[in-house]
Amino acid sequence: MTDTTNKTDIDALNDITKVLIDSRKGYEKCAEIADESFGLRSQFQQRAKDREMLISRFQAQVRTFGGEPQTDGGALGALHRGFTQFASVFKDDKKAALEAIDDGEEHLANAIKDRLDKPELQSPSRDLLQEAYSSARSGEAFADSLTS
Repeated sequence: MTDTTNKTDIDALNDITKVLIDSRKGYEKCAEIADESFGLRSQFQQRAKDREMLISRFQAQVRTFGGEPQTDGGALGALHRGFTQFASVFKDDKKAALEAIDDGEEHLANAIKDRLDKPELQSPSRDLLQEAYSSARSGEAFADSLTS
């Protein structure tokens, strides 16, 4: 493995880690504002825990490649959460939160797909990205099922 190959993998994994952190924070925010009807709070909490496990695995793989793992979310995620909080003042909190989750999961899936298009990614990175992609699509379907 060359340093260039590791750098490509480290960059891809760290880029997605930022978005995963934002996603985890989004689920945590939804858990805060969700009432316990229909078990939504526990579902949001579980999805946040699942994201935390993915984040830990991404960070461990970055360390394996000799890199410094990402520990903060992105500016876009912070902006999106801020907009969601602002929007929830004017709309039903639950609906705004679910729309934010749906948008965030779509953003995550698209970001992962962009990284998966890189043929030089090594197998461990590709496997993690595939798992995160499936998780994002599952999250998007979850949010869609609650808004329809």
